[in-house]
Amino acid sequence: MAQLLLRGQPLCLNPGVPAAIEAVLFDKDGTLSISEPMLKTLAEARVFQCLVLAGQRHRELGAPGAGAELEALLRRAYGLLAGGVHPAGTTAVGSRSHNLISTATVLAQVGLGWPEALELAELVFATTDGLHGHGSPQRPQTTDGLHDLVAQLVAAGVRCAVISNDEIPGIEAFLKTHALEHHFSALWSAEHSPRKPDPAAVHGLCAELGVPAERCALIGDANSDLRMARAAGVPVVLGYTAAWSTTPPLDASFEQLQHWSELSVALTTP
Repeated sequence: MAQLLLRGQPLCLNPGVPAAIEAVLFDKDGTLSISEPMLKTLAEARVFQCLVLAGQRHRELGAPGAGAELEALLRRAYGLLAGGVHPAGTTAVGSRSHNLISTATVLAQVGLGWPEALELAELVFATTDGLHGHGSPQRPQTTDGLHDLVAQLVAAGVRCAVISNDEIPGIEAFLKTHALEHHFSALWSAEHSPRKPDPAAVHGLCAELGVPAERCALIGDANSDLRMARAAGVPVVLGYTAAWSTTPPLDASFEQLQHWSELSVALTTP
């Protein structure tokens, strides 16, 4: 077993009692990966396709005023900012299905019936899915220093896993692209049930690892991830803040780090 040290100080289960860690559960987008450029491209494409298809299929939505209202609502729903995406917005945190429902809800707000709104949202996503995950030509890079930290964890016998709302092919492609697949023992995706942020998702991933939640750490960039881990009984919960152009608005009750070099691994004394 090992201990995690944040800026040289052991992370503790209770004051003065360092937590013994057997596995670290990582979020993917915004934690393992710098995904903002890809996610911005994806969200912008969804806005564009939605405007085009809505105007073609529903003449009333092609009018200048209606189009402007639809675009503004979509940008707000996706968390699109001038220079990127909001790190706590739907595009950054939500699954594909969450974003699809957000899109359909916006279309319903501008006058479509729900069946028509859902059908159009599904068409928009079908035409833009290639910009995300394993099909994306814009592959996300790893966050700075990640490989060094993972090497430390593996050398100390600590298992690594991914818990993400991406789908399995996207997670696997990211790990393979960056030669990390052999260092990660398990994953939990949007295709698993339940999906995060249900604390049972943590328990499901821990069961796959064969490690109890009480012997794990979880690192993510969203309050939903961190609160999920706390509710699941994970003793070491860390917020990672360096992967976005806008700093994620994380709850101050969680320890936070801006670079993987702030985190180190020490073997415990038998």
